[in-house]
Amino acid sequence: MKSVTRSLRVLEAVAQMQPVTVGELAKHFDLPKSTVQRTLVTLHEAGWLRASRGDTTRWEIGARVLAVRPAALQGSTLFAAAREPMMRLRDVVNETIHLAVPDGLQCMVVVDRVDSDRAVRTFHQIGDTSPLHATAAGRAVLAHLSAGEVNELVARGLESYSPTTVTDPDELRAELGQVRRDGYAVNRNQYRADVCAIAAPILEADGTPLAAVAVSMPDSRFDPDRLPELGRLVSETAAEITARRLGH
Repeated sequence: MKSVTRSLRVLEAVAQMQPVTVGELAKHFDLPKSTVQRTLVTLHEAGWLRASRGDTTRWEIGARVLAVRPAALQGSTLFAAAREPMMRLRDVVNETIHLAVPDGLQCMVVVDRVDSDRAVRTFHQIGDTSPLHATAAGRAVLAHLSAGEVNELVARGLESYSPTTVTDPDELRAELGQVRRDGYAVNRNQYRADVCAIAAPILEADGTPLAAVAVSMPDSRFDPDRLPELGRLVSETAAEITARRLGH
């Protein structure tokens, strides 16, 4: 197989067989393990694949794949469960609503958006990525990961994106505790200047974070006095999406 064709076929095979090992893919394609490994590494570096969190010798599809064509999400339980509640939340707050999923511990990926009709509003392209520790959506997810996973993220270093980015590990862990108590995370200019957001996690049945829903606005419209109200609205939206997806 030529390299591009091989990469696409490996990507398709991982999607069907995930989580899958190099050996299983080599046998499936009747190719040397070294060839398959090189292809997997290339796809990983491009953001299409990731090592499985449960077993790092196995490979699975990265969340960035979801951003290629949002319409592909139409049949997914997450997209189907989230779209209507997101639109209702937008109608109540008249701010931009984002749905983002984690790509392992690498980043959050925007997979859906419902726009405000305001002339001045925040905007993230479908497929935009952002760091977990510096965003509301990312911290909403981080707050529900295991201590080991948070430690792994911290060990990689907490990059600063603005003067208010949390880069101290103890401060981050304290903030994640606050997120768990409040039910939502807050970002005020910590990643992008003049962009604020409030986000809450969408959970699996076992409490594992699947995604986050966020209301995003310019800093000029961020009113700290409204934070409890906005936090409640976002948390209720996330809870509704979770319940709809799980069939409750």
